[in-house]
Amino acid sequence: MSVQKKYTISVLVQNESGVLTRIAGMFSRRGFNIESLAVGTSEKPGLSRMTIVALADEDEIQQIQKQLEKLIDVLDVQSLDSIPFVDRELILIQVSANAQTRLEISQIVELFRGRVVDVSTESLIIEVTGDQGKLVAIVELLKKFNIMAICRTGQIALPRGSKD
Repeated sequence: MSVQKKYTISVLVQNESGVLTRIAGMFSRRGFNIESLAVGTSEKPGLSRMTIVALADEDEIQQIQKQLEKLIDVLDVQSLDSIPFVDRELILIQVSANAQTRLEISQIVELFRGRVVDVSTESLIIEVTGDQGKLVAIVELLKKFNIMAICRTGQIALPRGSKD
């Protein structure tokens, strides 16, 4: 039995209506689950870059790449797991806070190079950017303060170094 792991794929696509639906549909039709999906404009006008994280084995990830390359609006598909890459994710965390807990929460946020982006009488909203491990760690530390809500962007990634 093949071992499944998380693979990160960078896909350059035409920035047109329906592209995301076709890509998500391709994953769905073939029974592959998308763990994370982030899409935004790229450095090239009219093109968007998608970062897709999927749980698969080595054969399945190759099949996913080949299927993506067949889609008409897809210009480039790159598996980032075989090369050095930088990845980040953004998380917003709303946590219960009162006058007694605000200082301790703020110290934790500072340790993670995060920032408080909203303050109310009963809560704080915190923003932190980093890799998945960093985000998991701050969530664990903030659990004791009663996390009210979490929203994450999904992973974005680029290969390290210059493009030749």
